[in-house]
Amino acid sequence: MGIKKAFWLSYDLGIKGDYNGLYTFLDSVEAKECGDSITFFQKDYGNDFLDGLTTELKTHVKFSKTDRIYVIYVEDSTKKAKGTFLFGGRKRAPWEGYATKVASIDEEN
Repeated sequence: MGIKKAFWLSYDLGIKGDYNGLYTFLDSVEAKECGDSITFFQKDYGNDFLDGLTTELKTHVKFSKTDRIYVIYVEDSTKKAKGTFLFGGRKRAPWEGYATKVASIDEEN
């Protein structure tokens, strides 16, 4: 048996998502709740841990094309935190446009 790797999983399955399947998976890996739609767990998936995690999620959860799963982990070689979407992708942030940005000055010569 190998070494367990730590994962933070962020999920967005919308209102019709397969939460029963996802929660069954999260319970099976003894995941810890970390706030709205984020969880933490440790598991050994071997060297190809992202593929192993993706495959296991697919066996437990019925994903639709709008579902999103984002995983955060520490890369072994660099010891830096990394993140990637296993399902879905990035969308416009709800906070875009709230901050005041410095406008550039247009000069006429």
